[in-house]
Amino acid sequence: MKTIWKPGAMLAPVPPTLVSCGNGEISNILTVAWTGIINSDPAMTYISVRRGRYSYGIIRDTGVFVINLPRSSMARQVDLCGVRSGRDTDKFALCGFTAEPSQPDGCPSIAECPVSISCRVKSVTPLGSHDMFIAEIASVSVDDSCIDQSGRFSAARADLLAYAHGEYFSLGKRLGFFGFSVRKKGRRK
Repeated sequence: MKTIWKPGAMLAPVPPTLVSCGNGEISNILTVAWTGIINSDPAMTYISVRRGRYSYGIIRDTGVFVINLPRSSMARQVDLCGVRSGRDTDKFALCGFTAEPSQPDGCPSIAECPVSISCRVKSVTPLGSHDMFIAEIASVSVDDSCIDQSGRFSAARADLLAYAHGEYFSLGKRLGFFGFSVRKKGRRK
Protein backbone atom coordinates (compact mmCIF):
# COMPACT_ATOMS: atom_id res chain seq x y z
CA MET A 1 0.00 0.00 0.00
CA LYS A 2 1.15 3.58 -0.70
CA THR A 3 -0.05 6.84 0.79
CA ILE A 4 -1.08 9.44 -1.80
CA TRP A 5 0.30 12.96 -1.25
CA LYS A 6 -0.36 16.16 -3.15
CA PRO A 7 2.01 16.85 -6.08
CA GLY A 8 5.47 17.87 -4.89
CA ALA A 9 9.21 17.70 -5.46
CA MET A 10 9.77 14.06 -4.49
CA LEU A 11 12.41 13.11 -7.07
CA ALA A 12 15.56 12.32 -5.12
CA PRO A 13 18.43 12.17 -4.71
CA VAL A 14 19.52 15.11 -6.81
CA PRO A 15 22.86 16.88 -7.12
CA PRO A 16 23.03 19.97 -4.90
CA THR A 17 25.08 22.04 -7.33
CA LEU A 18 26.87 25.33 -6.84
CA VAL A 19 25.93 27.50 -9.81
CA SER A 20 28.41 30.31 -10.31
CA CYS A 21 27.73 33.32 -12.47
CA GLY A 22 29.21 36.69 -13.25
CA ASN A 23 30.93 38.90 -15.77
CA GLY A 24 34.22 40.00 -14.21
CA GLU A 25 32.68 42.92 -12.33
CA ILE A 26 30.11 40.97 -10.33
CA SER A 27 29.97 37.31 -9.39
CA ASN A 28 27.83 35.07 -7.25
CA ILE A 29 27.17 31.48 -6.26
CA LEU A 30 23.71 29.98 -5.93
CA THR A 31 22.86 26.51 -4.64
CA VAL A 32 20.62 24.74 -7.17
CA ALA A 33 19.21 21.23 -6.88
CA TRP A 34 16.76 21.61 -9.77
CA THR A 35 19.10 20.68 -12.61
CA GLY A 36 19.84 17.81 -14.94
CA ILE A 37 20.73 16.71 -18.45
CA ILE A 38 18.02 17.22 -21.08
CA ASN A 39 19.85 16.30 -24.31
CA SER A 40 23.06 14.57 -25.33
CA ASP A 41 23.80 15.92 -28.83
CA PRO A 42 24.22 18.79 -28.48
CA ALA A 43 24.86 18.43 -24.76
CA MET A 44 22.13 20.42 -23.00
CA THR A 45 21.23 21.05 -19.38
CA TYR A 46 18.96 23.29 -17.35
CA ILE A 47 18.72 25.04 -14.02
CA SER A 48 15.53 26.34 -12.44
CA VAL A 49 15.86 29.60 -10.50
CA ARG A 50 13.33 31.83 -8.73
CA ARG A 51 13.04 35.25 -10.37
CA GLY A 52 13.71 37.03 -7.06
CA ARG A 53 17.15 35.46 -6.57
CA TYR A 54 20.17 37.72 -7.00
CA SER A 55 21.77 35.30 -9.47
CA TYR A 56 18.68 35.29 -11.69
CA GLY A 57 19.41 38.73 -13.14
CA ILE A 58 23.12 38.00 -13.52
CA ILE A 59 22.45 34.82 -15.50
CA ARG A 60 19.70 36.47 -17.57
CA ASP A 61 21.95 39.44 -18.43
CA THR A 62 25.20 37.53 -19.12
CA GLY A 63 23.68 34.44 -20.72
CA VAL A 64 26.24 32.15 -19.07
CA PHE A 65 26.63 30.16 -15.86
CA VAL A 66 28.69 27.27 -14.51
CA ILE A 67 27.26 24.21 -12.77
CA ASN A 68 29.89 23.17 -10.21
CA LEU A 69 29.58 19.71 -8.63
CA PRO A 70 30.75 19.81 -4.99
CA ARG A 71 32.47 17.11 -2.96
CA SER A 72 30.64 15.72 0.08
CA SER A 73 33.12 17.57 2.31
CA MET A 74 31.65 20.83 0.95
CA ALA A 75 28.14 20.30 2.38
CA ARG A 76 28.41 23.26 4.76
CA GLN A 77 29.42 25.66 1.96
CA VAL A 78 26.69 24.29 -0.33
CA ASP A 79 24.08 24.91 2.34
CA LEU A 80 25.50 28.36 3.13
CA CYS A 81 25.33 29.41 -0.53
CA GLY A 82 21.68 28.36 -0.53
CA VAL A 83 20.63 30.39 2.51
CA ARG A 84 22.69 33.58 2.11
CA SER A 85 22.04 36.19 -0.56
CA GLY A 86 24.76 37.42 -2.86
CA ARG A 87 23.18 40.89 -2.74
CA ASP A 88 25.07 41.56 0.49
CA THR A 89 27.56 38.67 0.77
CA ASP A 90 30.60 37.71 -1.31
CA LYS A 91 30.00 33.96 -1.27
CA PHE A 92 33.37 33.17 -2.87
CA ALA A 93 35.11 34.88 0.09
CA LEU A 94 32.64 33.60 2.70
CA CYS A 95 33.19 29.98 1.64
CA GLY A 96 36.91 30.28 0.93
CA PHE A 97 36.36 29.40 -2.73
CA THR A 98 38.69 30.33 -5.56
CA ALA A 99 37.03 31.84 -8.63
CA GLU A 100 38.69 30.78 -11.86
CA PRO A 101 37.55 31.66 -15.37
CA SER A 102 35.72 28.86 -17.13
CA GLN A 103 36.34 27.94 -20.74
CA PRO A 104 35.36 29.28 -23.19
CA ASP A 105 33.28 32.15 -21.76
CA GLY A 106 35.29 33.26 -18.70
CA CYS A 107 32.32 32.96 -16.33
CA PRO A 108 33.70 32.25 -12.83
CA SER A 109 33.84 28.59 -11.82
CA ILE A 110 34.76 27.18 -8.41
CA ALA A 111 38.28 25.73 -8.39
CA GLU A 112 37.58 23.55 -5.34
CA CYS A 113 34.76 21.65 -7.09
CA PRO A 114 35.95 18.52 -8.92
CA VAL A 115 33.65 19.12 -11.91
CA SER A 116 32.62 22.42 -13.51
CA ILE A 117 30.15 22.51 -16.41
CA SER A 118 30.26 25.75 -18.40
CA CYS A 119 26.86 26.64 -19.90
CA ARG A 120 25.39 29.11 -22.41
CA VAL A 121 21.72 30.02 -22.02
CA LYS A 122 19.60 29.17 -25.07
CA SER A 123 16.16 29.99 -23.67
CA VAL A 124 14.27 30.85 -20.50
CA THR A 125 10.94 29.17 -19.76
CA PRO A 126 8.67 30.57 -17.01
CA LEU A 127 7.22 27.66 -15.02
CA GLY A 128 5.54 29.24 -11.98
CA SER A 129 7.68 29.43 -8.86
CA HIS A 130 10.87 29.07 -10.97
CA ASP A 131 12.07 29.93 -14.45
CA MET A 132 14.02 27.26 -16.30
CA PHE A 133 17.24 28.35 -18.02
CA ILE A 134 17.85 25.85 -20.81
CA ALA A 135 21.50 25.88 -21.77
CA GLU A 136 24.00 24.27 -24.09
CA ILE A 137 27.04 22.80 -22.35
CA ALA A 138 30.07 24.66 -23.73
CA SER A 139 32.73 22.67 -21.84
CA VAL A 140 33.31 20.40 -18.86
CA SER A 141 36.36 20.79 -16.60
CA VAL A 142 37.34 17.81 -14.44
CA ASP A 143 39.98 17.88 -11.69
CA ASP A 144 42.85 15.56 -12.64
CA SER A 145 42.51 13.75 -9.30
CA CYS A 146 39.11 12.46 -10.49
CA ILE A 147 40.38 10.81 -13.66
CA ASP A 148 41.37 7.16 -13.37
CA GLN A 149 44.31 5.45 -15.10
CA SER A 150 42.18 4.65 -18.17
CA GLY A 151 41.18 8.32 -18.59
CA ARG A 152 37.60 7.91 -17.33
CA PHE A 153 35.87 10.05 -14.74
CA SER A 154 35.88 8.37 -11.30
CA ALA A 155 32.81 9.25 -9.21
CA ALA A 156 34.43 7.52 -6.23
CA ARG A 157 37.45 9.84 -6.42
CA ALA A 158 35.21 12.89 -6.85
CA ASP A 159 33.19 12.02 -3.70
CA LEU A 160 30.18 13.99 -4.95
CA LEU A 161 27.45 15.32 -2.66
CA ALA A 162 23.79 14.29 -2.97
CA TYR A 163 20.59 15.94 -1.68
CA ALA A 164 17.29 14.27 -0.78
CA HIS A 165 14.27 15.86 0.88
CA GLY A 166 16.12 18.56 2.82
CA GLU A 167 19.17 16.49 3.76
CA TYR A 168 22.70 16.14 2.35
CA PHE A 169 24.36 12.77 1.75
CA SER A 170 27.61 11.43 0.40
CA LEU A 171 27.30 8.88 -2.37
CA GLY A 172 27.68 5.26 -1.30
CA LYS A 173 29.32 2.27 -2.87
CA ARG A 174 29.05 1.48 -6.57
CA LEU A 175 26.35 -1.08 -7.31
CA GLY A 176 26.96 -1.48 -11.03
CA PHE A 177 27.63 0.44 -14.21
CA PHE A 178 25.66 1.24 -17.34
CA GLY A 179 24.87 -2.04 -19.05
CA PHE A 180 26.12 -4.32 -16.25
CA SER A 181 22.85 -6.25 -16.26
CA VAL A 182 23.50 -7.49 -19.79
CA ARG A 183 27.29 -7.47 -20.01
CA LYS A 184 29.20 -10.35 -21.44
CA LYS A 185 31.79 -12.14 -19.36
CA GLY A 186 35.28 -10.68 -19.59
CA ARG A 187 34.01 -7.14 -20.23
CA ARG A 188 34.32 -4.05 -17.98
CA LYS A 189 34.13 -4.77 -14.27
